[in-house]
Amino acid sequence: RKGGHKGRARQYTSPEEIDAQLQAEKQKAREEEEQEEGGEGATGDPKKEKKSLDSDESDEDDEDYQQKRKGVEGLIDIENPNRVIQTTKKVTQLDLDGPKELSRREREEIEKQKAKERYMKMHLAGKTEQAKADLARLAIIRKQREEAARKKEEERKAKDEAAMAGKRLQSLSLNK
Repeated sequence: RKGGHKGRARQYTSPEEIDAQLQAEKQKAREEEEQEEGGEGATGDPKKEKKSLDSDESDEDDEDYQQKRKGVEGLIDIENPNRVIQTTKKVTQLDLDGPKELSRREREEIEKQKAKERYMKMHLAGKTEQAKADLARLAIIRKQREEAARKKEEERKAKDEAAMAGKRLQSLSLNK
């Protein structure tokens, strides 16, 4: 059996060839833009010709360059509102001092903490249902303790009076 197409030797494109193809596509796109804008082509402005030949400034052009659309894509401009376009930012463009967007979980966690703090403040002020129930229970316990303390005091006084009466009787009986 002869080998299929997958067994053949593969040919790889070198990075230099890829760069050359990209440069050619960019230059072609620039020429088309110049023809659309001014109608003069690349011969009208020598600065533009120099810029198109410079490979050092190709980094700036990569952001502006868009691939040529196939078929009816060029005719119909469709924008998907759900599609998020990834844009790369340079370090100089980053704003580290600005407000940071929080994730949903972080926002919910912060809201929980704030709600808990509000509840604790209201609880300490005695405005929540639980605080009112606790205060009522504490008032009942205080009354019970006061009554118990009053009864103990009365019992102690009664014992003292009984002891004093016993001593008086004893002293009276000894005096006779």
